[in-house]
Amino acid sequence: MMRSIRGLGALLAALTLAITMGGSAGATSDRRAETSPTSISLPDGFQPEGIAIGPGPFAFIGSMADGSVYRADLRTGRGAIISRGPGTPSLGMKIDERGRLFVAGGTGGDARVVDSRTGRVLATYRLATGPAFVNDVILTQDAAWFTDSTNPVLYKLPLRDGRLPTAAQRIPLTGDLVYQGGPDSPGSAGFNANGITPTPDGRGLIVVQSNTGRLFRVDRSGATLRVDLHGESLPEGDGLLLRGRTLYAVQNRLNAVAVLRLNAAGTDGRVMRRVSDPRFDIPTTVAAFGSRLYLPNARFDTSPTPTTPYTAVAIPRP
Repeated sequence: MMRSIRGLGALLAALTLAITMGGSAGATSDRRAETSPTSISLPDGFQPEGIAIGPGPFAFIGSMADGSVYRADLRTGRGAIISRGPGTPSLGMKIDERGRLFVAGGTGGDARVVDSRTGRVLATYRLATGPAFVNDVILTQDAAWFTDSTNPVLYKLPLRDGRLPTAAQRIPLTGDLVYQGGPDSPGSAGFNANGITPTPDGRGLIVVQSNTGRLFRVDRSGATLRVDLHGESLPEGDGLLLRGRTLYAVQNRLNAVAVLRLNAAGTDGRVMRRVSDPRFDIPTTVAAFGSRLYLPNARFDTSPTPTTPYTAVAIPRP
């Protein structure tokens, strides 16, 4: 009897520790992910590009066709459009703890902030007045940062105490990152800075240059330094996702996700491996939930029509 009581006490202590450390919640998320659909059907003709996940098991996916935002329940795969677009693209997107969705506006040269619960547009920012391709966005503690694949700048939205600013700041890129091609270049030749993420130590940013496959560390001043990839490169590099010191880099037309290990400063990285999936059809970017990565298939090699089917697919996180 005493042994049974002691065993019960040990079990209760272990459960208490697991709850305190968040182990129970993490395990629940992983179990949900494991039983959730691995493919999510999107509206026909949607032309997905960006994806953000949270809060909870919800993915938000933007349309290149008209800028609409689709919300999908990862537990069931079902969803609906929550915000009708302005007729220009919705590309990279990130969501903050307040449920605000920050959206890169592509050729529209703008950025939007959308309430993920209601779909209401909270703010719109004019980032460029001439040709532009506002491609991706990342959130840091005090700002939202947007890349422009056409112009060698970052756009910064300062978020002091979480408040949305009245205007964006333009941060010129200097140093090792030199733009090549132009907006009229064929294929991806004109796509320069694309995916963006913080460095592991949080002191800088990392940007991938699609047309050269190079990775760059960017100071908040805009000064850039090429990341040493030890002879490797990331051609067709698109969306980036950082977890600890592991960087996931989508290589869209290669239908692959490169898995890199970075140093804390983000100045040195090694490609550990690449993963693919037969369901990939030019995935553009990536978001994580539980033990999975979710990627929207942009299908760039398929001529878009109003009836063209599109999906987002889930793979085990490498």
